[in-house]
Amino acid sequence: MPAAALARKIILPGGAGLVGQNLVAILKRQGYRNLVVIDKHEANLAILQRMHPELTTVLADLADPGPWEQHFAGADAVVMLQAQIGGNDPLPFVRNNLTATANILQAIGRHAVPYTVHISSSVVCSVADDHYTRTKRGQEQMVADSGIAAVILRPTLMFGWFDRKHLGWLSRFMRKVPVFPIPGDGRYMRQPLYAGDFASIIASCLRSRISGERYNITGLEKVDYVDIIAQIKRSTGARARLLHIPYGLFRLLLRTWALFDRDPPFTAAQLQALVAHDEFEVIDWPGIFAVRPTPFAEAIDATFNDPEYGDIALEF
Repeated sequence: MPAAALARKIILPGGAGLVGQNLVAILKRQGYRNLVVIDKHEANLAILQRMHPELTTVLADLADPGPWEQHFAGADAVVMLQAQIGGNDPLPFVRNNLTATANILQAIGRHAVPYTVHISSSVVCSVADDHYTRTKRGQEQMVADSGIAAVILRPTLMFGWFDRKHLGWLSRFMRKVPVFPIPGDGRYMRQPLYAGDFASIIASCLRSRISGERYNITGLEKVDYVDIIAQIKRSTGARARLLHIPYGLFRLLLRTWALFDRDPPFTAAQLQALVAHDEFEVIDWPGIFAVRPTPFAEAIDATFNDPEYGDIALEF
């Protein structure tokens, strides 16, 4: 890309999370240098700042109006990454997925930012019904109704560098315990998406400025949950024995855990979503966005064994 394009300001609300950290790494490798990351998670923002000290980082809660809005002045694009993913309290889902989105859309309109990439989720097409699913559906519709030039991307379950939840948490748990529980037979089909590939798709959108479309970005390989766990075990060298336990007992254990942890990494609602038998549309995103898909086993190895980012985990 021309040097002038690489110097344009890109705002990343919620950019200190899993996708944002991967996206910053990918954009920097492609030559982008004027990135502004706004996030309320102080520890994760500090991790990003430590790795990329030349970037602008802003500690702010996007659900509250404030000086952070001024960073949108002169911006060329916004990548909306902020989201509440887990937990049992409905209020953070409303604040982070709905209230923050309304504030960001106002800032985009006020400062006439010409292009936006909104990160939605495959759950908007899911049979699941929980705090996350309901607020992500509302969030996506807010963006669609706003009238701004935007593309909406709906990724499935993601994994990759900096993963503090999902597969990242499972891998760390597996390395700490002698026995790793699997609910039921573990034959729950997943379509996991490598965050590195998804970050490359976002970068492609920033170049092409494709808008007015909603794309389901699904992992190309269908992998059962138990096989995902087995691949993590191989890639990390964990010694834990995989033990199948009845689904009902597993659910009871998660509910008990939630009594002692206000923000559990894996909830009973997420377990219900795991076994919901969703199968998401697979489109030719490698062709649409000119991105080479990373094979699942290769992506798992890169996630946990990359010399630069493999050992860095974000906080909850």
